[in-house]
Amino acid sequence: MDFNFSANTGYLWKEHTFFERIKLAKKYQFQSIEFHDEPLFEDLGILKKLLSDIALPVNSMNVRMGKSFGYAAIPDRISDAQKDIAEAIRIAEEIGAKALHVLAGITEQNTESLNTFIINLKYAINNSQLMIVIEPVCEEQLPGYFLNNLAQAAQVLDAIRNPRLKILFDCYHVLKQSGDLVGNFTSFADQIGHVQIAAAEARGEPFPGELDYTMLLPKFQSLGYIGPFGCEYRPKNTTEAGLSWRDKFMRPGN
Repeated sequence: MDFNFSANTGYLWKEHTFFERIKLAKKYQFQSIEFHDEPLFEDLGILKKLLSDIALPVNSMNVRMGKSFGYAAIPDRISDAQKDIAEAIRIAEEIGAKALHVLAGITEQNTESLNTFIINLKYAINNSQLMIVIEPVCEEQLPGYFLNNLAQAAQVLDAIRNPRLKILFDCYHVLKQSGDLVGNFTSFADQIGHVQIAAAEARGEPFPGELDYTMLLPKFQSLGYIGPFGCEYRPKNTTEAGLSWRDKFMRPGN
């Protein structure tokens, strides 16, 4: 099987500038790349030229994160949320990103927040042709974040029913919040648009441990997933020092 590993610039090579991180993703042979909200704060012309030069596909980027990690489910921030969504759509389309991650934000768990999230996701869908992804984030990592489990994400997808709205399945968050990665992936496979990986241990490099990705990734592919695997983990030392986890996925001769 072939595996498309996507370098997440929000976590890898953090000691370098954003543009240097992109160059390093190419140097160290990642097949694609994904961003947090960095493109919103950089020179767009320079970014577009760099992406053209290195020829790495851009899988996704985030809307503006800010202190609340997005605004999309915060009832009194609808105007701010839609302004940020519109700006992120413009940038994502300019750089050729395939998907936009709309962050829910830290807010109360109630019907008003849910309805606000649905309103803003519909805005994102209606104003772009991008895949829109939403990510359940575990309480351990981000207490108070509105979207924290897969069942809740599926409820949102069921309310909107648009094929361009998908779940971002972050293996670390799903494990910590819901457990049973294979069972959960099987249950939600047709609703998953992107997958991110990290070790269960300290969210480090995805070496075999509690989670064995040499088993998990082929299983996800057997369940119909054909997309990239976003490498959103915290390197223990330098990023390049910990890249040998990929060796088990390399075909002989590659």
